[in-house]
Amino acid sequence: MRRRVVVGEGEVQQVAAACARALRGVDVVSGERLGEAALVERAGWLSALVGSLAQGMVQEHWSGADLARLASGVDRSGASLPSQGWMALRRLGWPVTVPQGVYVPDRVVRIAQEQAGRVLRSAWWRAEVTAALLATWPADPARRTEGEWEALRAALPDGGAVASGVLLARTRQIAAFQARHSRLPADVTECESAPGAGGQVVLAAADRQLATLQRCPEDPFRYAVLTLRMPLRPDPACRADWHPVRIRFRLPPHVPAAAVLRPPTLRVREGRLLLDVPYAQAVLKPERAGHRRAVAFDWGLNTLLTGGTLYLTDEAQPRVVTDARPVYFRATGVLAKADRLRIHAERIGARIDRLRTLITSRQERGMRPDPWLVAKLAALEAERDRVARRRTRLNAALAKAAARFMTDHAIAAGASVIYLEDLRDMQARGKGRTLNTRLSQTVRGAFVTHVRHRAAAHGIAVVIVPPQGTSKHCPRCLTEFRHHKAPNRRAAGWAWATCPNIACGYSTGRDNAAWQRIGARGLTHQHQTRLDRTAGVFVIRSVVEALDRTGTVQHQTRDRTKSGPTNKRPVPGKRRRVPAPPGNRGPTARRGGKRPAGRTPTHPRHRSRRWSRQQGPNAIGTPVRHQPDGARLGAGFHRHAHTTPTRGWPSHSPERSRTRGIAQETQAD
Repeated sequence: MRRRVVVGEGEVQQVAAACARALRGVDVVSGERLGEAALVERAGWLSALVGSLAQGMVQEHWSGADLARLASGVDRSGASLPSQGWMALRRLGWPVTVPQGVYVPDRVVRIAQEQAGRVLRSAWWRAEVTAALLATWPADPARRTEGEWEALRAALPDGGAVASGVLLARTRQIAAFQARHSRLPADVTECESAPGAGGQVVLAAADRQLATLQRCPEDPFRYAVLTLRMPLRPDPACRADWHPVRIRFRLPPHVPAAAVLRPPTLRVREGRLLLDVPYAQAVLKPERAGHRRAVAFDWGLNTLLTGGTLYLTDEAQPRVVTDARPVYFRATGVLAKADRLRIHAERIGARIDRLRTLITSRQERGMRPDPWLVAKLAALEAERDRVARRRTRLNAALAKAAARFMTDHAIAAGASVIYLEDLRDMQARGKGRTLNTRLSQTVRGAFVTHVRHRAAAHGIAVVIVPPQGTSKHCPRCLTEFRHHKAPNRRAAGWAWATCPNIACGYSTGRDNAAWQRIGARGLTHQHQTRLDRTAGVFVIRSVVEALDRTGTVQHQTRDRTKSGPTNKRPVPGKRRRVPAPPGNRGPTARRGGKRPAGRTPTHPRHRSRRWSRQQGPNAIGTPVRHQPDGARLGAGFHRHAHTTPTRGWPSHSPERSRTRGIAQETQAD
C-alpha cells in the first residue's frame, strides 16, 4: 500500500485523488456477504469512534499555548517533531481518552490523533493572522489608512501572500467579538470555537495491521480491493468485535493504469460509503521560468473565460506577440441555472426564518409549537439541503469544464505555461444586490485548483499574476483606456474599451484586452516567479514598472500581398452548372437548355403523406392563407420558397380537398 513511484529525469511525482463508491463487501471471519447498507452501518460506527476521539483531543488542546507549542516544531526535550500528526502528538505527551468499556485498537487511535493533529496545525496560521491584527488594531476597523495597512503587512509572517479579503474577514470577526464583549480577544481561540475533526477516517495514518489496499488480481485496471478492520457494533468491548472486511470497489476511469494507489479516506454521505483514493504518478516537471509560448485567461462574469496565445520572439530584445485570435468559454445555460437555484435557495431561507420566528414566539408565550409548522419547517430544511447539493455539483462541474477548456487550449497551442489573474482580493461591494451576490458566489478559486491539477499531468505550469491595471491600459501602447458600454454607445460603461491614443486607436472588449496584459506581464516577469508552498502554485508577487512598460503586445497580421496566382479552390462534385452541358443525359437535364431549379421530386411513400397532385421540381405553390401544404407533405425543396397561388391548389387538408372534389363531381352529374 506504500509503493514508491519511479521518477525519471525531468519528471516529478504528482498525487491526485479519485472518489469511488463501495457497494458490497465480505466479512473475512464469518464469510458473510455485506451489502451497501451493512457497509455504511459499520463504516458509520468506525467514523463515529474516530470522530469522538479526535474531537475530544481538539477541544482539550484548543488554546493559544498548545497551538504555539505544536507549531514550534520541537518537543519537551528539544528534539524536532516529526511530520506525522499522530507521532507529533505522542511526542508531546498528549494522550487520547478512550470511553470506559470500549475497546479501540491502537491503529484506530493513531487515525484519531492524525486527524486532531492536522486540525490543530492548520489553526496556527489563523492564530498568526489574528495576532498580527490584534497587535496593529486600527482606530477605525472599517477603514484602515495606508500606514496602518503597511504596519499590518509588516506584522504578518508573509504579508504579501495574505489576501486582503482574508484580512478584512478576520477584522470583521474581531470587531463582532469586541461589540459583544466590549473588549478585544486574546487570540484566535476566543474568536472561534473548537473546530470539528470527525466525519471521515484517514487511513493514511494506519499500517497493514488495520488496512491494506491493492488492485484486484482479476481486473487490476478497473477494480481495487480494500481490506479494513471494522467494528461489529457501535461500542466494541473486545478485540473479537473487530472483523476484517474485504471491500471490492470500482476505480474511476480517469485513474491511470500505471498509477500507484495510496491509502484512502472513508466518508459516509447520504447513505453511501465513499472512498477518496489518492494515486501517484510520474509527470513532466513544470518549469517556473524559461517559457517562450504561453496562454493567458481573464475571468469574467457573463463570459467566464476569455483568453488567447502569446509568444516571445527570438530577437535580442524579445517582444510579446499574439495572433489576436481570442477564445471564449461561455456557459450561459449553466450560469442561468445556477442563478435560478440561488434565487430558489434565498426564498427557501426566507421562509425558514419566518417559520422559526413563529415557532419561537409560540414557545416564548408558553404554547406548544404547531405540529404543522414544525413539519413544514423540516420539509423546507430538507429542500434547502437538496438545493445546496445541486448547486455544489453544478459549480464543481462548471469548474472542471473550465479547467479542461484551459488545459486543452494550452496543449493545442503548444504552450508551456498558463497565466491567470489573482482574484482573491476582489470585493463584491457597491455594485447592487444581485451583482454583489453573483460575484460572491462564483467559483474562481475552484478554477485555479482544477486547472493546476489537470495542467500538471501534462507538464504545464500555472502562474498567478497580479491583476492591477490589466483592464485599465491598452495592451499595444499602455495608454489608459476609455471604457464605455458598446462600440456604438459612447456612454460610460465597462464592457468595451477604446484607446484614446490617435496613433494606436485600438478598440476591443474589456476582457479581450485584459488577457493580453496578463500574458504579457507573465512573460516579462518570469524571473520573479515564486512557489507558494501553502497553496502549491507559482505566483508573481509584485510588478516591476520598468518591465511592465516594456510588455507591450504586438498583433501578428497575415501577409495578404499578391505575390503569385490565386490558388484554385476545389469544386464540389455535385455542383450545378447553368446552363447544363450539351452532352448531359441526367434525369433532370434538358438538351441545350437550363437545369430546373430545385431537386428531383421524391414521391412520398407513406399513405398519410400522399397528395392527389405531385408538385413539379421547380417550386412550391403558395396558398391564399399561406399554408404550404406541399412542403408540409414532403414535396418541393424548401418549405418557405413559394410561388404565386394557382387555381386548383387548395390550402386545406387532403381529406377535405378530396371530399370537395367528390361533391363537385356529384353536382356536375
